[in-house]
Amino acid sequence: MNTIKRLTRPRDGRMIGGVCAGIGEYIGLDPTVVRIIFVLLSIGAIGTPIVIYFILCLIIPES
Repeated sequence: MNTIKRLTRPRDGRMIGGVCAGIGEYIGLDPTVVRIIFVLLSIGAIGTPIVIYFILCLIIPES
């Protein structure tokens, strides 16, 4: 009964690529909270999180 948690991009609940929904599901947070944190980081870091988001979209597999 050892289940391994895997970080995936779900097909349901995604807005753009599903990265925030996948991260929220993986760590047990609501995806909306993860999206708000992402937006706050994007404002403060002048676009770097947006580049990281699209890289994660390519790396993290779909569920």
